[in-house]
Amino acid sequence: MINDKLINPGSIVVVGGSEDLFKPGGKILRNIIDGKYSGDLFVVNPKHEVIQGIRSYKEIKDIPHPDLAILAVQAKYCLPAVETLIKEKNTKAFIIISAGFSEAGEEGRDLEKTIADMIAGAGGCLIGPNCIGVITQTYSGVFTTPVPKLNPRGCDFVSGSGATAVFIFESAIPKGLNFASVYSVGNSAQTGVEDVLEYWDNIYESGISSPIKLIYVESILDPDKLLHHASSLIRKGCRIAAIKAGISEAGIRAASSHTGALASSDSAVEALFRKAGIVRCSGREELTTVASVFFYKHLKGRNIAIITHAGGPAVMLTDALSAGGMNIPRITGEHHDRLLTMMNPGASADNPIDLIATATTDQLDKVIEYVDKQMPQIDGMSVIFGSNGLNDMTVIYDLLHKKILECNKPLFPILPSVASSSAELEYFLSKGHVNFPDEVVLGRALTRISNTPHPAEEKIYLKEIEVPLIRKIIDSAPARYLEPEIIQQLLDAAHIPMVKEAVVKNRRDLLTKAEKIGYPLALKVVGPVHKSDVGGVTLNIKSKTHLVAEFKRMIRIKGVSAVLIQQMIAGTELFIGAKYEPKFGHVILCGLGGIFVEALGDVSSGLAPLTFSEANSMIRSLRSYKIIKGTRGKPGINEEKLAEIIVRLSSLLRFATEIKEMDLNPLIGTADAITVVDARIRIEK
Repeated sequence: MINDKLINPGSIVVVGGSEDLFKPGGKILRNIIDGKYSGDLFVVNPKHEVIQGIRSYKEIKDIPHPDLAILAVQAKYCLPAVETLIKEKNTKAFIIISAGFSEAGEEGRDLEKTIADMIAGAGGCLIGPNCIGVITQTYSGVFTTPVPKLNPRGCDFVSGSGATAVFIFESAIPKGLNFASVYSVGNSAQTGVEDVLEYWDNIYESGISSPIKLIYVESILDPDKLLHHASSLIRKGCRIAAIKAGISEAGIRAASSHTGALASSDSAVEALFRKAGIVRCSGREELTTVASVFFYKHLKGRNIAIITHAGGPAVMLTDALSAGGMNIPRITGEHHDRLLTMMNPGASADNPIDLIATATTDQLDKVIEYVDKQMPQIDGMSVIFGSNGLNDMTVIYDLLHKKILECNKPLFPILPSVASSSAELEYFLSKGHVNFPDEVVLGRALTRISNTPHPAEEKIYLKEIEVPLIRKIIDSAPARYLEPEIIQQLLDAAHIPMVKEAVVKNRRDLLTKAEKIGYPLALKVVGPVHKSDVGGVTLNIKSKTHLVAEFKRMIRIKGVSAVLIQQMIAGTELFIGAKYEPKFGHVILCGLGGIFVEALGDVSSGLAPLTFSEANSMIRSLRSYKIIKGTRGKPGINEEKLAEIIVRLSSLLRFATEIKEMDLNPLIGTADAITVVDARIRIEK
C-alpha cells in the first residue's frame, strides 16, 4: 500500500549510493540532490565517508532512522538490508532499483516474495524491484535521464517498465508536457499499476490533484480493481490514457520475459478499457499526444475546422481525422464568402481554410475569431503554422497563446518548425502550452479520444432475464457443447429471439415439424461433428421431397444423432460471440458475419455485464457500421434490437459463468428484427 513515507519522506537513505554517475546508485543520488530535496539525505557505502557531498555510512545499522530507503545494490544484498531497516530503523517505504528477481527465474522469484512479505508484514510500502524509481513533488528518486519538469497539475504517470517510462519522457518533454508524479513499478512485487490507480483515486481532489493520468502496462493483474478506480477517477473529472503492450503472440512472449508476468488477452483488455473510459493508445507518440490534447479545452463534438498556411499538412490532417470518424465539414454560403474577404487573393475558405504562405498575423487572428464566435457548427479548430521565412514566429505564437486562452472552442496548435523556430517554440511552451509537431499523430489522437466512451454504469440489465431458470438450466446441463434444445431454453430464458426450429430423429416428426414451421427450411446435422466438414447443412429447402431426401442423407452420416430443422429467413448476417477470460470475466464480441469476421477481423469487444450505452458504442465502432445503418439504398439493420440482444446476452453470461464459449453466428438482421439462426455454447464445471 502506498503511504506518505513514500510520497513525502522527511528522510531518505540511498543504499549503494556512489560517486560514479554511470551507476544507478550514483545517478539516483545526483537526481535527488539536483531536484532540491529538502529533507535529510543519507548514503550507505562502506568505501567512502562522503559521496557527492552527502555523508556516507559503512553499515545500515549506523544511519539515523530513514522514512524511505532506496536500494541500488545487488539482489542478494537486498534481503538483509530490508530486514535491518525494518527491525532496527522502522523504515516504512522502500524502492528497490535492483534487478535479478522474478524476471530472472525461480530463485529470484522466491527472494522477491520473501522481501515483499516482510515489508507488507511490517505495514510498509514497496516499489519494485527491477524499476527506475519514483518521482513525487518532494524528490526525484530515479536513476535515469531526462528527469521531467514537475508541476502539480501535470500528468500523473505509472509504468510497468522503467526503460519505457524514460522513452515516454523523451517523447513528452519536447511537446511541453510536465509531470506531477511518476511511478515505475517494475515487477510489482507489492505495488502494481492497479494499486497506484487506487491511490490516485483515494487522494483525488478536484482542482488540486492532477486531472491527467497516463499508464503503460504489460500485465493487468487485477482487472476489477483497475476498472473500478479508473472509472471512478474519470467520473471525478480525470482523463486517462494507456498503452497495453503485449497483444501479439510474440509481444506476449516478450512481455513475459521482460516482467516475469503473463500478458492478458487483447480483446479482454480492449473491452476493459472501453468499459472504464480509458483512451487506449498504440505507442509512445500517440500516448503523449493524447495527453497533450487533454491539456486543452474539451472537444465536445466531431466537427473540426483546419486553419493553415500550408496545404499539404492540412490534407494529411484531414485524412487522419476522416479515417477515425471525425468531420471536416465544407464551408459554404455566407460563412465561406466572409472568410474569403479576410484573406489574400488565392486563399481558400472551403475547409481546410488555407490562408496561403503570405498570410499575416492579423488575417490569422480574424479567421480564428470568426470560426470561434460565428460558426456554431464547428466544435474545434486546429491551426497549422510553421516558419516560412515571411512571418515573425514570436508574434504568431503570441497570437496563438492569446487565442487558446480566449476562444470558447478548443484550439490545437500544430507548430512543425521545431528546428528552425526552436527558440520561438520554447517561448510558446514556456507560457504553459503543449505543441503538436505532427498533424497525423494529432489527428489519430483526436479520433482515439472521440471514439472512447464514457465509463459505463455499474449495473446489470435484468428486465425479462429469468435468472432462476438460467441457473436451473446450467446446473442440470452437462459440461460440454450443449444440445440445440438446451441452447434454445437458455436463449428463451434471456428473451433472446431465435429462429423457429426443432430437433427431429425420424421421418414422421420431420414432416410434422416442417408443416408447423413452414417452408422454406434449412436442415443441419446434430452431433459431435463439424457441420460444414461433413456436408451437414442444406439451405432453402422448398418441398417435402427435397426435405425427406436430405434428411435420409444426413441421418446416415457417422456421428450424427439427429437433424435440426429451421425456418429460413433472409437479411444481413451478424455475429455475436463470447469467451470467458480468467480474471476479466466474459468478453463479448460483435460484428457483421461472413467475411467481415473471418477475413477482415471487423469486430468490437465489451466486458460483461454491458449497458445499452456500451452496446451501442460497440456497434458504432465497427468499420462496417455504415452497412448496419444502411447504405446505397439498402435498408439498415435494427440497431436498437441488436444492442438489446448484446445486453441480454451479457446479463445471461453474468449469471452463467460456467459458459466458457458462445457463438451466435449467424444472426439475421433486418430493419424490423434480429434473430439468432445458429448458436454454439460450451460450458465447464
